[in-house]
Amino acid sequence: MTDLNPVERLIYRTLVWTWPFYAIGALYVVGPVLAWSLGGLAVLILYLGTAVRDDMRATGPVPVVVWLWIIGMAIMLVALWAGHLNWSLGLKQTIKSSIGWAKGWALLALFPLIGAILPIRRSVLVRGQCVIGLTTLILAPLMLAAPHIGLPERIFTSPLKAIGGPGPEYFSVYLFTWDPGSWTPRWQFYAPWSPFAALLGVVQVLFALEEGNRRWRRIGIAAGLLMIFASKSRMGLVGLAACTVAPRMMPLVLQGWAWRILSGLTASLAITGAALAAAAKDAVSAFKGARADSTRVRETLQRIAAERWRSEAVWFGHGTVHPGSHAVEYMPIGSHHTWYGLLFVKGLVGFGALLVPLVWQTLLTLRDAALGSRGRLPMGLMMTIILLTFGENVEIEAYLLWPALLLLGVHAREMANDPVPQPAA
Repeated sequence: MTDLNPVERLIYRTLVWTWPFYAIGALYVVGPVLAWSLGGLAVLILYLGTAVRDDMRATGPVPVVVWLWIIGMAIMLVALWAGHLNWSLGLKQTIKSSIGWAKGWALLALFPLIGAILPIRRSVLVRGQCVIGLTTLILAPLMLAAPHIGLPERIFTSPLKAIGGPGPEYFSVYLFTWDPGSWTPRWQFYAPWSPFAALLGVVQVLFALEEGNRRWRRIGIAAGLLMIFASKSRMGLVGLAACTVAPRMMPLVLQGWAWRILSGLTASLAITGAALAAAAKDAVSAFKGARADSTRVRETLQRIAAERWRSEAVWFGHGTVHPGSHAVEYMPIGSHHTWYGLLFVKGLVGFGALLVPLVWQTLLTLRDAALGSRGRLPMGLMMTIILLTFGENVEIEAYLLWPALLLLGVHAREMANDPVPQPAA
């Protein structure tokens, strides 16, 4: 990490300073500031062309998939304005929600643009994630011991909350939290809550698996596993299994013998299908039953959001989330699920604005992962983001997902420059 250009140096130092930024409650501010600063720089460099110094020049034109992200997130803003206008939410609320778009949905377009245009290498992001993992392991003994030695859950809430955000937890510093269902401790590390920390742990593992230095790779993987298991999140366990294995299995799609084995297994379902279906049903029931209250609340939120979307606001949604009742433990209607949340808040227009670039990006990573090892990390990250959309609102967590979004931009640039990589060994 000694031959970095200015942009790489800024990104690497921002990654290294993740925990110090969290310690002052600044992470929610850092992500959007980084996105808009470097996004503006990317546009400026595209405009200036060869007038820019050699190590800062644009790596090429904007890839098609990045244009889709830009167009999709712009449509998301239009849907937001339309929803506010339809429901007469007023100028003040419209401005506030537009600022929220700039700190959330806009990041899903800005970071891929930055990664695609600015000269950023994968290795910088990979090593930066491993350094975050080292800090996580250093702080782990204190955090794991905190509930057993009488330390408080929350240390403090930063004055930066005055800037505004989804809630005070985005500006608070925690050692751990108590699970209200089982009254056992859970850890959220530098995330606003534990389930999201688990998926950040999956991202950590995915990046660490690409690290060439064995020592740093072990550190990154160990930190990611700690985040997944200490958060006690079911979604994190699913992500660990699926998002790390599936990309490495993709080259089998091009192997004839793999298809022959699959055909044999498919034929055997005539005998074993009923037993496997029963086992799968039991596994799903056990998975939901592990946190029955959480599952009930999420399913109720989704049902209410879908019913009110169909009956009240099909095209542009309600413009904003609505307060929930006691039946959903006062959780806002339109939260805890990206897709149901989009339908409720931004309608079919917003739903499509995310679906199109997400599907396009996913297909690109699937194809590249089948052709070579270059696509493994992007595919794993896309799987993690997709998994995240079914349990969280992805836009309000983009401020911590920025390394993954940046890598997707880097991958789009790599594919534009070299569409067909060398086949995986």
